[in-house]
Amino acid sequence: MESADRDQIDPLLEFRGEFPILGRTNYLISNSLGAVPRAASDSLKEYYETWATRGVRAWEEGWWTLAADLGDLTAPLIGARRGEVVFQPNVTMAHAIVLSALDFPDGRRRIVTDAMHFPSILYLLDQKRREGIEVVVVPTDDGIRVETQRIVEAVDERTSAVFVSHILFKSAYIHDIASIAARARAVGALIVVDGYQAVGTIPVNVRELCVDFYIGGCLKWLCGGPGAAFLWVEPDLIRRLEPRITGWVSHQAPFDFEDRLSRRDDAWRMLVGTPSIPALHAARPGLEIVLKAGIDAIRAKSLRQTGRLLELADQAGYPCTTPRDPNERGGTVAIDIENGYEVSRRLKALDILCDYRPGAGIRLSPHFYTSDRELDEAVAVIGEILSTGSWKAFMTLRSTVT
Repeated sequence: MESADRDQIDPLLEFRGEFPILGRTNYLISNSLGAVPRAASDSLKEYYETWATRGVRAWEEGWWTLAADLGDLTAPLIGARRGEVVFQPNVTMAHAIVLSALDFPDGRRRIVTDAMHFPSILYLLDQKRREGIEVVVVPTDDGIRVETQRIVEAVDERTSAVFVSHILFKSAYIHDIASIAARARAVGALIVVDGYQAVGTIPVNVRELCVDFYIGGCLKWLCGGPGAAFLWVEPDLIRRLEPRITGWVSHQAPFDFEDRLSRRDDAWRMLVGTPSIPALHAARPGLEIVLKAGIDAIRAKSLRQTGRLLELADQAGYPCTTPRDPNERGGTVAIDIENGYEVSRRLKALDILCDYRPGAGIRLSPHFYTSDRELDEAVAVIGEILSTGSWKAFMTLRSTVT
């Protein structure tokens, strides 16, 4: 079936009108920043109008519970229940809060992670070495995946916590989280999963995965913009945690302004200071649209479209640093051609929005609002850029990789 014919029968393309930028660009960068919904403008205006008309009363009329209310909206996307998810400023801070709640007793002073985890989290974990914590970084052989068995073998009775991504940001490889979690539980270790590249593009169920912590954000596949990350903690565990990074919002009676912290026993226990209300307003419309579109339908389309991109790349002879097995592949296809950074800059200049990552290549990320025609166009234009040499005009920009 031709691309135009497939687009004619694709029900998810009904959502294209909700995203203004799709009318003027070929938007293949949702793995980095999801397209903004039109409704975000109204949501942010609502924030302003509430502040302008209600003033300080806005806190008691909606702002104070917004970090939890948005958590309830997110919960179905990860298989959680109401009251179990709260929003944080960003994924790194959410990890830092979790890390601050962990104890490393003698004999269990080890963290296990892998070399393809997102660098911000690796930087954070590396700082624990200064406290005498051993950080075991499981390597990758091919720059695409980290073998599950190698991670499992690294987790032993000396391990207190395992930190992994659900989907690797460079290659879109899906970790076998359930197997890693099973090993962690067998030896009494906790598992912390970064689902930033997963939630909104694949089905997630934290209970079926048997994880202890699950962290994600709205910036990418959830089309919610920056400043809106979320954190789930296994409810039976949360009451035993005492995060060292904390704040007044986690207090049982925050407006009593007591000198000592009396922690809440629910998900609010992991909150810190005043939440970013504008970011939470901006994040709501994207969540609502993703829920309406349906994660199963989104996943089915993603598998088809990433498969199509791999097919087009193969036809053109372009190497890809993306798993071929659909069960191992997230929502991104990375094309690792020579001069890929300069080619990506030329694509952006032509309003084909993508990004480039060293060791991965040009990352193309179709989402539920992407047409098949746009996939064909993107790969065809890469061929034109290479054949004409128009990428050379961007050689001087390499020092500003974005």
